[in-house]
This record gives sequence, C-alpha cells and structure tokens, in this order.
Amino acid sequence: MSKAESNYRRWVQKAENDLLNIENNLAASRTPWDTVCFHAQQAAEKILKAFLIYHHEQVPHTHDLTALLARCVEINPGLSDLEDDSRRLTYYAVSARYPDDHYEPDEHDGPAMNGAARRVVARVIRLLPANK
Repeated sequence: MSKAESNYRRWVQKAENDLLNIENNLAASRTPWDTVCFHAQQAAEKILKAFLIYHHEQVPHTHDLTALLARCVEINPGLSDLEDDSRRLTYYAVSARYPDDHYEPDEHDGPAMNGAARRVVARVIRLLPANK
C-alpha cells in the first residue's frame, strides 16, 4: 500500500469520526447545535481532502469547502452538484466555534448541516476504494 493510499484512509476515518460525533451529540439529552454544525463541516472537509490525497493532489490548508470541491471537480466533474452543500457547510468551519452576538446555530441548522455533510461524505466515499 502506497503512503498516499494509506494516508487517504486515515482522512476517511477522521471524517467518519466527525459523523460519529454528530450522532452522539444528537442522541444527547441536550444537543449542542454549534458542535453538530462544526463536525458536519469537518466531516465534509476531511472527505474532500481524502479524495484529493487519494488522487495524489496537494491538499491546500483551507476550511473553504467550495475551494476544496472545485479541486475535486477538476478530477471528477460529477461532484459539481455538491456545491450548494459545500457552500452552506463552509460557514461552520470557524463561526460555529466562537460566540456570535448575531447568530447561533439551532435545531434547524444542525439537522440540515448533518444532512449536507452526509450527502458529501456518501457521494465522495463511493469514489474511493473500500476501506479495509
């Protein structure tokens, strides 16, 4: 197994861990919606980076999912329909982690971002060899 192949699998595992964090938080008696949204963004970011790594691409140091997706679309144009989910999730990379006087994620945002992340992860993971 090449170093790149091994490394992309580690990124996939990290994305799956973010999804597990979401599941655990949704099952809690009190759901921290900001945390759900943050982990949703992180799951999508990590799966897009796994895709780039698998294809031996340099991974930019960014949380901007639209930029990462654009790089992925250069490899597989069929991923372009994930642009809306990627754009919506990007907001939660930083803003959900800090207090904001004007906006705080809530019970509408959390499930929506969970769904967006799961669509991105499911779509991209199908394009990668099975994790063994």
